[in-house]
Amino acid sequence: MISGLSAPTAGTVAIFGVDPLRQAQAARRLLGVVPQETALYEELTAERNLRFHAELFGIPARERPARIAAMLELAQLTERARSRVGTFSGGMKRRLAIARALLHRPALVYLDEPTLGVDVQARRVIWDYILAMKAEGRTVLLTTNYLEEGEQLCDRMAILDHGHLVALDTPKALKARFGSTVLDLELTAPPPPGLVAALKALPGVQDVLAEGDRLLVTLGAATPVPRILVEVDRLGAALRHLNLREPSLDEVFLSLTGRGLRD
Repeated sequence: MISGLSAPTAGTVAIFGVDPLRQAQAARRLLGVVPQETALYEELTAERNLRFHAELFGIPARERPARIAAMLELAQLTERARSRVGTFSGGMKRRLAIARALLHRPALVYLDEPTLGVDVQARRVIWDYILAMKAEGRTVLLTTNYLEEGEQLCDRMAILDHGHLVALDTPKALKARFGSTVLDLELTAPPPPGLVAALKALPGVQDVLAEGDRLLVTLGAATPVPRILVEVDRLGAALRHLNLREPSLDEVFLSLTGRGLRD
C-alpha cells in the first residue's frame, strides 16, 4: 500500500503528504524499499545493479559515479563492485539491496525483515546501517519477527495480529503495559495444583504463566517477592532457581496476541 501496489481497504496512506495511489511517481521517488527477497539482478555486477537503479530514478549522469562509489563503500562491497551478484552470500546481497534503496536519497526507507537469513556479523552491520539512516534524519520503517531487533532499533513499535493493529508505542511503554517486573521461578517439578491460582490472588500479581516446571509471575510496582516465595513453599513446591527481571517484548507480544500458531 505504501508503494501504491495495493489500495487500502480502509483508511488512507500518505508519504509526507503524497498519495501513493494518485501520485505514484512522486511517492516512489520519496521511498527506498528493501524487500524480503532482495530482488537483485544476479547476472549483473554489483556496480551495474546500482547503475540501473540510478538511471531508473533519474539521478543525473554526472552524479552517478560518485553516488554509486559511496554506496558500494557503505555496503563494504567496493572490492566486489565488478563481481556478479549471483556469486554473493546472503549477507552481501542484503547489504547491496540496502545500498540500492539509499542510492536516490529517499526520505522514507522501508525494510521488510532486513536481517532474515543472515549471519550474526551481517546482522550487526545491517543494524548499524539502519541506525545511521535514523541519525541522518531519514524515516525508517521496518517489519521484523525478531522483537529484540525492534527494541534495539525503533523509537516506536506497532504490533499487528491478523492484520489488526493491537498496540503502538515505544518499546519501554509496551513493556510497562505487561508489568514492571517478571519473577521467573524454576521449580524442581511442575507446580502443584492450586499454586497458580494462589499466586494470581496475591495483591500486585498481574499474571502467572506455567510452562513445565517454570512459573513466570508478572508483578506490579509494589509486589513483595518474599510473599510469593512463602506461598510457593506453603503449597509444597520446591524452588531450584529464581530470576527477577524486566519483561521482554516477546512476552508483551504473546500477552497481546495469544500463543496459537500464526499462518
